[in-house]
Amino acid sequence: MRDRLAVKARGPLITKAGLRGIAARIVPPVVVLAGFLLLWEVLCSSPTAGLPPPSRVVTDAWDIIADPFFDNGGTDKGLFWHITASLQRVALGFSLAVIAGVLLGTLVGQSEWAMRGLDPIFQVLRTIPPLAWLPLSLAAFRDGQPSAIFVIFITSIWPIIINTAVGIRNIPQDYRNVSAVIRLNPIEFFYKIMLPSAAPYIFTGLRIGVGLSWLAIVAAEMLIGGVGIGFFIWDAWNSSHISEIIVALVYVGLIGFVLDRVVAGLGVLVTRGTSAA
Repeated sequence: MRDRLAVKARGPLITKAGLRGIAARIVPPVVVLAGFLLLWEVLCSSPTAGLPPPSRVVTDAWDIIADPFFDNGGTDKGLFWHITASLQRVALGFSLAVIAGVLLGTLVGQSEWAMRGLDPIFQVLRTIPPLAWLPLSLAAFRDGQPSAIFVIFITSIWPIIINTAVGIRNIPQDYRNVSAVIRLNPIEFFYKIMLPSAAPYIFTGLRIGVGLSWLAIVAAEMLIGGVGIGFFIWDAWNSSHISEIIVALVYVGLIGFVLDRVVAGLGVLVTRGTSAA
Protein backbone atom coordinates (compact mmCIF):
# COMPACT_ATOMS: atom_id res chain seq x y z
CA MET A 1 0.00 0.00 0.00
CA ARG A 2 2.79 2.39 0.92
CA ASP A 3 4.63 1.60 -2.31
CA ARG A 4 1.56 2.50 -4.35
CA LEU A 5 1.18 5.78 -2.50
CA ALA A 6 4.86 6.53 -3.06
CA VAL A 7 4.49 5.96 -6.80
CA LYS A 8 1.50 8.29 -6.89
CA ALA A 9 3.37 10.90 -4.87
CA ARG A 10 6.26 10.91 -7.29
CA GLY A 11 3.95 11.78 -10.15
CA PRO A 12 4.28 10.86 -13.85
CA LEU A 13 7.71 10.29 -15.33
CA ILE A 14 6.90 12.43 -18.39
CA THR A 15 5.35 15.81 -17.73
CA LYS A 16 4.12 18.55 -20.01
CA ALA A 17 7.00 20.75 -18.93
CA GLY A 18 9.44 17.96 -19.81
CA LEU A 19 7.87 17.47 -23.23
CA ARG A 20 8.02 21.21 -23.86
CA GLY A 21 11.70 21.20 -22.93
CA ILE A 22 12.42 18.33 -25.33
CA ALA A 23 10.45 20.05 -28.09
CA ALA A 24 12.35 23.30 -27.47
CA ARG A 25 15.63 21.47 -28.14
CA ILE A 26 14.49 19.36 -31.10
CA VAL A 27 12.02 21.48 -33.06
CA PRO A 28 14.27 24.52 -33.89
CA PRO A 29 17.12 22.51 -35.49
CA VAL A 30 14.62 20.29 -37.35
CA VAL A 31 12.82 23.35 -38.75
CA VAL A 32 16.09 25.01 -39.74
CA LEU A 33 17.37 21.81 -41.38
CA ALA A 34 14.12 21.33 -43.27
CA GLY A 35 14.25 24.93 -44.49
CA PHE A 36 17.88 24.52 -45.56
CA LEU A 37 17.12 21.32 -47.50
CA LEU A 38 14.12 22.93 -49.17
CA LEU A 39 16.16 25.98 -50.21
CA TRP A 40 18.93 23.72 -51.47
CA GLU A 41 16.44 21.66 -53.48
CA VAL A 42 14.95 24.77 -55.08
CA LEU A 43 18.28 26.44 -55.91
CA CYS A 44 19.93 23.30 -57.33
CA SER A 45 17.00 21.83 -59.27
CA SER A 46 18.03 23.63 -62.45
CA PRO A 47 19.84 21.44 -65.03
CA THR A 48 22.62 24.04 -65.15
CA ALA A 49 23.21 23.99 -61.39
CA GLY A 50 26.74 23.06 -60.32
CA LEU A 51 25.61 21.01 -57.32
CA PRO A 52 22.97 18.27 -57.20
CA PRO A 53 19.83 18.81 -55.10
CA PRO A 54 19.28 16.64 -51.99
CA SER A 55 16.89 14.34 -53.81
CA ARG A 56 19.52 13.55 -56.45
CA VAL A 57 22.26 13.16 -53.83
CA VAL A 58 20.26 10.39 -52.17
CA THR A 59 19.54 8.71 -55.51
CA ASP A 60 23.10 8.92 -56.86
CA ALA A 61 24.82 7.89 -53.61
CA TRP A 62 22.26 5.38 -52.39
CA ASP A 63 24.70 2.47 -52.71
CA ILE A 64 27.20 3.92 -50.23
CA ILE A 65 24.41 5.14 -47.95
CA ALA A 66 22.61 1.78 -47.83
CA ASP A 67 25.74 -0.35 -47.50
CA PRO A 68 28.64 1.42 -45.74
CA PHE A 69 30.25 -1.92 -44.81
CA PHE A 70 31.19 -3.35 -48.22
CA ASP A 71 34.82 -4.26 -48.80
CA ASN A 72 36.00 -5.16 -52.30
CA GLY A 73 39.67 -5.02 -51.41
CA GLY A 74 42.23 -2.25 -51.74
CA THR A 75 40.72 1.19 -51.38
CA ASP A 76 37.31 0.09 -52.72
CA LYS A 77 35.60 0.06 -49.33
CA GLY A 78 32.45 1.42 -47.74
CA LEU A 79 32.38 4.63 -45.72
CA PHE A 80 32.48 2.70 -42.46
CA TRP A 81 35.98 1.40 -43.19
CA HIS A 82 37.26 4.76 -44.38
CA ILE A 83 35.93 6.50 -41.26
CA THR A 84 37.33 3.75 -39.03
CA ALA A 85 40.80 4.14 -40.57
CA SER A 86 40.67 7.91 -40.06
CA LEU A 87 39.50 7.55 -36.47
CA GLN A 88 42.34 5.15 -35.70
CA ARG A 89 44.88 7.71 -36.92
CA VAL A 90 43.15 10.46 -34.95
CA ALA A 91 43.07 8.33 -31.80
CA LEU A 92 46.81 7.67 -31.93
CA GLY A 93 47.93 11.16 -32.92
CA PHE A 94 45.56 12.88 -30.49
CA SER A 95 46.53 10.59 -27.60
CA LEU A 96 50.19 11.45 -28.12
CA ALA A 97 49.27 15.15 -28.26
CA VAL A 98 47.32 14.87 -24.99
CA ILE A 99 50.26 13.31 -23.14
CA ALA A 100 52.87 15.70 -24.52
CA GLY A 101 50.56 18.72 -24.37
CA VAL A 102 49.59 18.28 -20.72
CA LEU A 103 53.21 17.70 -19.66
CA LEU A 104 54.56 20.66 -21.62
CA GLY A 105 51.66 22.86 -20.54
CA THR A 106 52.36 21.96 -16.92
CA LEU A 107 56.02 22.85 -17.37
CA VAL A 108 55.22 26.20 -18.99
CA GLY A 109 52.53 27.01 -16.43
CA GLN A 110 54.61 26.06 -13.42
CA SER A 111 58.00 27.45 -14.42
CA GLU A 112 58.48 31.13 -15.18
CA TRP A 113 61.78 30.37 -16.92
CA ALA A 114 60.16 27.70 -19.14
CA MET A 115 57.29 30.04 -20.01
CA ARG A 116 59.69 32.76 -21.17
CA GLY A 117 61.77 30.30 -23.13
CA LEU A 118 59.15 28.07 -24.71
CA ASP A 119 56.00 30.17 -25.03
CA PRO A 120 57.32 32.37 -27.91
CA ILE A 121 58.35 29.23 -29.81
CA PHE A 122 54.95 27.64 -29.26
CA GLN A 123 53.16 30.80 -30.39
CA VAL A 124 55.13 30.79 -33.66
CA LEU A 125 54.76 27.06 -34.38
CA ARG A 126 51.02 26.96 -33.71
CA THR A 127 50.36 29.41 -36.57
CA ILE A 128 51.80 27.01 -39.17
CA PRO A 129 48.94 25.40 -41.18
CA PRO A 130 48.54 21.63 -40.71
CA LEU A 131 49.28 20.70 -44.32
CA ALA A 132 52.51 22.72 -44.28
CA TRP A 133 53.90 20.08 -41.92
CA LEU A 134 53.07 17.20 -44.28
CA PRO A 135 56.03 17.50 -46.70
CA LEU A 136 58.43 17.70 -43.76
CA SER A 137 56.89 14.68 -42.07
CA LEU A 138 56.98 12.68 -45.32
CA ALA A 139 60.65 13.53 -45.71
CA ALA A 140 61.34 12.45 -42.13
CA PHE A 141 59.23 9.27 -41.91
CA ARG A 142 59.14 8.29 -45.62
CA ASP A 143 55.71 6.74 -45.10
CA GLY A 144 52.18 8.13 -45.24
CA GLN A 145 50.83 6.52 -42.06
CA PRO A 146 53.26 8.00 -39.49
CA SER A 147 53.26 11.26 -41.45
CA ALA A 148 49.50 11.62 -41.05
CA ILE A 149 49.75 10.80 -37.34
CA PHE A 150 52.47 13.43 -36.95
CA VAL A 151 50.30 16.04 -38.66
CA ILE A 152 47.48 15.26 -36.22
CA PHE A 153 49.88 15.46 -33.29
CA ILE A 154 51.49 18.75 -34.30
CA THR A 155 48.12 20.33 -35.13
CA SER A 156 46.26 19.41 -31.94
CA ILE A 157 49.01 19.85 -29.35
CA TRP A 158 49.06 23.67 -29.23
CA PRO A 159 45.62 24.38 -27.70
CA ILE A 160 46.30 21.62 -25.15
CA ILE A 161 49.63 23.20 -24.14
CA ILE A 162 48.22 26.73 -23.97
CA ASN A 163 45.07 25.87 -22.02
CA THR A 164 46.95 23.59 -19.62
CA ALA A 165 49.49 26.33 -18.94
CA VAL A 166 46.71 28.85 -18.28
CA GLY A 167 45.02 26.41 -15.92
CA ILE A 168 48.24 25.77 -14.00
CA ARG A 169 48.94 29.49 -13.65
CA ASN A 170 45.42 30.03 -12.30
CA ILE A 171 45.74 27.52 -9.44
CA PRO A 172 44.74 29.44 -6.27
CA GLN A 173 47.64 30.32 -4.00
CA ASP A 174 45.77 28.76 -1.08
CA TYR A 175 46.09 25.35 -2.74
CA ARG A 176 49.82 25.83 -3.10
CA ASN A 177 50.09 26.89 0.53
CA VAL A 178 48.20 23.82 1.71
CA SER A 179 50.42 21.54 -0.37
CA ALA A 180 53.47 23.15 1.22
CA VAL A 181 52.04 22.70 4.73
CA ILE A 182 51.29 18.99 4.22
CA ARG A 183 54.58 18.58 2.34
CA LEU A 184 53.38 17.04 -0.89
CA ASN A 185 56.19 15.89 -3.13
CA PRO A 186 56.17 17.10 -6.78
CA ILE A 187 54.40 13.98 -8.07
CA GLU A 188 51.68 14.19 -5.40
CA PHE A 189 51.29 17.91 -6.07
CA PHE A 190 50.87 17.19 -9.78
CA TYR A 191 48.13 14.56 -9.33
CA LYS A 192 46.34 15.96 -6.26
CA ILE A 193 46.52 19.71 -6.87
CA MET A 194 47.56 20.60 -10.41
CA LEU A 195 45.46 18.27 -12.52
CA PRO A 196 42.17 18.65 -10.59
CA SER A 197 42.51 22.44 -10.46
CA ALA A 198 43.47 22.85 -14.11
CA ALA A 199 41.09 20.15 -15.44
CA PRO A 200 38.42 22.58 -16.77
CA TYR A 201 41.09 24.45 -18.72
CA ILE A 202 42.69 21.21 -19.93
CA PHE A 203 39.41 19.85 -21.27
CA THR A 204 38.74 23.11 -23.08
CA GLY A 205 42.06 22.58 -24.84
CA LEU A 206 41.19 18.94 -25.51
CA ARG A 207 37.91 19.90 -27.18
CA ILE A 208 39.69 22.36 -29.46
CA GLY A 209 42.44 19.84 -30.10
CA VAL A 210 40.18 16.95 -31.07
CA GLY A 211 38.35 19.20 -33.54
CA LEU A 212 41.65 20.26 -35.09
CA SER A 213 42.73 16.60 -35.22
CA TRP A 214 39.69 15.66 -37.25
CA LEU A 215 40.21 18.60 -39.60
CA ALA A 216 43.87 17.75 -40.05
CA ILE A 217 43.41 14.06 -40.84
CA VAL A 218 40.76 14.72 -43.50
CA ALA A 219 43.08 17.18 -45.22
CA ALA A 220 46.19 15.01 -44.85
CA GLU A 221 44.50 11.89 -46.23
CA MET A 222 43.67 13.73 -49.42
CA LEU A 223 47.41 13.88 -50.12
CA ILE A 224 48.81 10.68 -48.62
CA GLY A 225 46.18 8.36 -50.15
CA GLY A 226 45.21 4.97 -48.78
CA VAL A 227 42.07 4.14 -46.86
CA GLY A 228 40.53 7.10 -45.05
CA ILE A 229 37.64 9.54 -45.32
CA GLY A 230 39.91 12.25 -46.76
CA PHE A 231 41.09 9.91 -49.51
CA PHE A 232 37.48 8.88 -50.19
CA ILE A 233 36.48 12.52 -50.73
CA TRP A 234 39.43 13.21 -53.04
CA ASP A 235 38.86 9.99 -54.98
CA ALA A 236 35.17 10.89 -55.41
CA TRP A 237 36.20 14.30 -56.74
CA ASN A 238 38.56 12.73 -59.27
CA SER A 239 35.71 10.46 -60.36
CA SER A 240 33.25 13.43 -60.53
CA HIS A 241 30.95 11.81 -57.94
CA ILE A 242 29.75 15.02 -56.31
CA SER A 243 26.87 13.30 -54.51
CA GLU A 244 29.29 10.93 -52.78
CA ILE A 245 31.38 13.91 -51.66
CA ILE A 246 28.31 15.52 -50.10
CA VAL A 247 27.39 12.31 -48.26
CA ALA A 248 30.97 11.97 -47.00
CA LEU A 249 30.94 15.58 -45.78
CA VAL A 250 27.77 14.87 -43.80
CA TYR A 251 29.54 11.94 -42.13
CA VAL A 252 32.61 14.11 -41.45
CA GLY A 253 30.46 16.73 -39.74
CA LEU A 254 28.56 14.18 -37.66
CA ILE A 255 31.75 12.40 -36.54
CA GLY A 256 33.34 15.72 -35.62
CA PHE A 257 30.27 16.62 -33.56
CA VAL A 258 30.34 13.25 -31.79
CA LEU A 259 34.05 13.58 -30.98
CA ASP A 260 33.45 17.01 -29.45
CA ARG A 261 30.52 15.72 -27.39
CA VAL A 262 32.53 12.74 -26.15
CA VAL A 263 35.41 14.92 -24.95
CA ALA A 264 32.97 17.42 -23.43
CA GLY A 265 31.14 14.60 -21.62
CA LEU A 266 34.42 13.26 -20.25
CA GLY A 267 35.27 16.77 -19.11
CA VAL A 268 32.01 17.11 -17.18
CA LEU A 269 32.54 13.66 -15.64
CA VAL A 270 36.15 14.24 -14.61
CA THR A 271 35.66 17.81 -13.37
CA ARG A 272 32.29 17.00 -11.77
CA GLY A 273 30.44 19.61 -13.78
CA THR A 274 32.94 22.48 -13.62
CA SER A 275 33.88 21.99 -17.29
CA ALA A 276 31.37 23.34 -19.82
CA ALA A 277 29.60 20.67 -21.87
